[in-house]
Amino acid sequence: MPPGDYEVLIEEERLDGRGFLAYRKTATYVFVAGKGRNAGKMEKLEFSGIDLETMLGQNRETPENTPTGDAALSPQEDLK
Repeated sequence: MPPGDYEVLIEEERLDGRGFLAYRKTATYVFVAGKGRNAGKMEKLEFSGIDLETMLGQNRETPENTPTGDAALSPQEDLK
């Protein structure tokens, strides 16, 4: 995928029965905005965690992607 701004959704499940709070990643999705005839539509693509890390690494290596301080990670909300 070309470098750009994408929305990423990581689904996790809570692991019960442990002496500590733990989660397991169950799915990773990237939402891609449509172009041309599909403008205004979003496509949800499923990726492995390794594929996502590879894409992020390639995006960081692109010269026009210099850090601006605008990006931030959003913490996983504690769903009880």
